[in-house]
Amino acid sequence: MSGQSLSDNYQGVWGQRIGFGARPALLMIDFMQGYTTPGAPLYAPGVVSAVEQSVALLETARRLGIALVHSNIRYQAADCADGGMWVRKAPVMKDMVDGNPLAEFCVPVSPLPGEQVVTKQYASVFFGTSLAAQLHAQGIDTLILAGCSTSGCIRASAVDGVQHGFRTIVVRECVGDRHQAPHEANLFDIDSKYGDVVSLEETLGYLQRIAR
Repeated sequence: MSGQSLSDNYQGVWGQRIGFGARPALLMIDFMQGYTTPGAPLYAPGVVSAVEQSVALLETARRLGIALVHSNIRYQAADCADGGMWVRKAPVMKDMVDGNPLAEFCVPVSPLPGEQVVTKQYASVFFGTSLAAQLHAQGIDTLILAGCSTSGCIRASAVDGVQHGFRTIVVRECVGDRHQAPHEANLFDIDSKYGDVVSLEETLGYLQRIAR
């Protein structure tokens, strides 16, 4: 096996396609200004591009009436104790508190009044929230993920998404990270084991088809 290419090694073992289902929800995960503000500890150049690319995806979902959920991270306890061990591992997350502009949504993809916002304290949008039960009750079978970061909250949410029984789709152009190497490695793993990584063009085409 040592002489095999990566694709040859995975062929027939990992990488099956799950495909889109019949009823999707768009999850806009953690598009907060800390990831797009140069000089901020969380700044991730790949997220800047992901925000730009996600505008069309978000506008299409709104226009077609696709189920839509935004998420953010907020800590309320003293010294961010409600972030538990994750904040100890990654104290940079302590920027995610009320009043810090780095914790505000990126303007181009910020929620409109009346759109749902799930507030979380850990990486996965499902951990410690009622989101999975809500989506199941709505008959949702497909999750379309956009947001950041690819190696953090996107990966964690993709893993939990498939474990909760959803077809999990990550839109390649609409997720980003602080460095290209972990971005690509995590997209590869997600596409191989947990869901499908697809293009923005393919995703928009799917949304148009099911809305007819």
